[in-house]
Amino acid sequence: MYQQMIFVNLATDDVAASRKFFTELGYSINPQFSTDDCSCVVISDTIIAMLLSKQRYADFTKKEIADSTKTSEVLICLSAESREKVDELVEKAVAAGGTANDDVQDQGFMYGRSFEDLDGHSWEVVWMDPAAVQG
Repeated sequence: MYQQMIFVNLATDDVAASRKFFTELGYSINPQFSTDDCSCVVISDTIIAMLLSKQRYADFTKKEIADSTKTSEVLICLSAESREKVDELVEKAVAAGGTANDDVQDQGFMYGRSFEDLDGHSWEVVWMDPAAVQG
């Protein structure tokens, strides 16, 4: 059965530093689609983050590239299998040089935290009780 994929393209100031950051979070790099100007980060079988130098990113758009340290251009949300996995990923992000956001969202059936990567892109990590989803 066909599974639709998502490729999130993000501009970065330093491809090598961003590659290191995401590998420290536990993600792998697909070398087939990575160069000095681009790093293909495999988050899951269906989620890929393409980290592009700003010069390479500009090849795909005529718009001004947002300064993600000052402007929110996207909120990326990843699911986690448990509350502990939410905390674990955010803690890895901070240890790798990212910044944790202070807001913890704890609604009992749903728990989330967020961090910013080295370029200021916002990543949310959320766990939801499967019983609440089923309904």
